[in-house]
Parts: sequence; structure tokens; C-alpha cells
Amino acid sequence: MKPSDNFKKIINNHLESLATADELFAETLKKPNKNIDECITYIFNQVKNSGCNGFTEDEIFGMAVHYYDEDQIEVGSNIDCKVVVNHSIELSKEEHEDAKKKAFEELVSEEKSKLQKKQASKKVEPVQFVQASLF
Repeated sequence: MKPSDNFKKIINNHLESLATADELFAETLKKPNKNIDECITYIFNQVKNSGCNGFTEDEIFGMAVHYYDEDQIEVGSNIDCKVVVNHSIELSKEEHEDAKKKAFEELVSEEKSKLQKKQASKKVEPVQFVQASLF
């Protein structure tokens, strides 16, 4: 199992922010027998066992906190799966303009390619007629 870096980062950032706000949880997060990879495995197994396909952020974050809170917890086996993270990315004004410019250039390139293909298919080779001579 190799969770996406984005998923792992989001879970880890949430746990770190909780630890910053709560000194007791900060100590819980430092437990030597706990780590983020096992936490992710635990979450995947809980999701699989539930039979559900969609969860809120709070449900997933709750599973992560539960993993760190409980000393005797069964993590489960590694699961090979895909995770969809519903997370939006904030772009700077410069990044937004660059993305817009790149999208425009790709669109222009695609349209040019379509036109060239269309023109190539319209080209008809001239037919040469040979006129037979009666003499």
C-alpha cells in the first residue's frame, strides 16, 4: 500500500494542527508505537469494513485521531486502493495567469491541428484523363 502523498499530507497536517492546539494530543501524537503509515492503513481498513464509498473529512480525521488515542488497536493488513481527496488548490495570481495562458495555448494548438487535418482530408489529387486518339 502506498497512499497518495496528498492524502497522507492532509491527514498529517490535520493531526499536527490538533497537536498545536491541544497539548495532551501533542503527547499522544508522539507515541513511539504509532506512525502515519499505520494510521493510513487503519483508516483504509475501517473504510473497507464499513462498506461505504464516501466519507466526510471529519469522519476520516476522527479515525486518524482514534488510531493515535488507542494503545491496543488492530491496524489491519495493507490495502491497495485509490483515494479521492476532495481538496481545492489555491493559486496565486501569477500561477492563475500562467495556467490560463497555458490552457489558451493548448486550445489554439488543438484547433490548429483539427484545421490541418480537415484541410489534408479535403485535398483531392487531380485526375488526369488520357484521351484516346482515333487516328
